[in-house]
Amino acid sequence: MSTTLSYSVTGMTCAHCENAVRQEVEALQGVQSVEVSAARGSLRLDVEDPQKVTDDAVVAAVDEAGYQAVRTA
Repeated sequence: MSTTLSYSVTGMTCAHCENAVRQEVEALQGVQSVEVSAARGSLRLDVEDPQKVTDDAVVAAVDEAGYQAVRTA
């Protein structure tokens, strides 16, 4: 069973931004799927175990892509 995590991401403006965030977050171990929307400023990911994919890891991955994320749900 997977868990969905949601984040607000600031600074994204285009498909290139979405792809940069997607690549960094998909590289995290335990991430099953990623949805990114520059228009909504959102990131949703399904994870196998929320204990293994921490908020700090997701925020760091988004930061590596050049943007900032805050958990929303």
